[in-house]
Amino acid sequence: MAICDWPQSERPREKLLQQGAGSLSDGELLAIFLRTGVRGLDAVELARQLLQDFGGLRPLLAASEVEFCRGRGLGQAKYVQLQAVLELSRRYLMQSLQRETVFTEPALVKRYLLQSLAEQKREIFMLLYLDSQHRLICAEPLFFGTIDASPVYPRIVVQSALAHNAAAVILAHNHPSGVAEPSRADRAITERLNQAMSLVDIKLLDHFVVGDAEVVSFAERGWL
Repeated sequence: MAICDWPQSERPREKLLQQGAGSLSDGELLAIFLRTGVRGLDAVELARQLLQDFGGLRPLLAASEVEFCRGRGLGQAKYVQLQAVLELSRRYLMQSLQRETVFTEPALVKRYLLQSLAEQKREIFMLLYLDSQHRLICAEPLFFGTIDASPVYPRIVVQSALAHNAAAVILAHNHPSGVAEPSRADRAITERLNQAMSLVDIKLLDHFVVGDAEVVSFAERGWL
């Protein structure tokens, strides 16, 4: 049975309009993105098959162009559309952060960092520069490392924070292993950076470590 023959309340588009996007399953949301199915499968059935083949929504969204285009009913055009949707989402979260007082909205910061850093194949060390009201000035990836390490230099961090006229900063980096638990090295460099920035009267508010589906906050752990 084609989707157009389903009861109206069960069709993904109509369901979204009536009940909101949050009421849809991963498969239903993906079906709206796909728009059409393939021979023998409607869009919802195809979406469910793709989620099963890729192992879930996150691996599908994080797939490389080559991996993505191997999926049934997918191709370069769909890959381009998906990347545009993901980037729009990141920019929406960034603009939301710029309007908010970042330090009082840790959940929003975590959402942005998950979208920006999760599933990265190498370690990326990012700084979020804040003004005196803890509003976001900008977020900047500062150091890039191998699959298990990123060299972080306190002098460069301090210079960059001063160049942005930041009154406070939030640190963030990802663990390509997918495990968000901070290491001893993470705690050691955080202490070094905290000491370095205190010398120039810049407040280190937090350090977030990003895994596949979790973000750990040093402040929430009582480490800052």
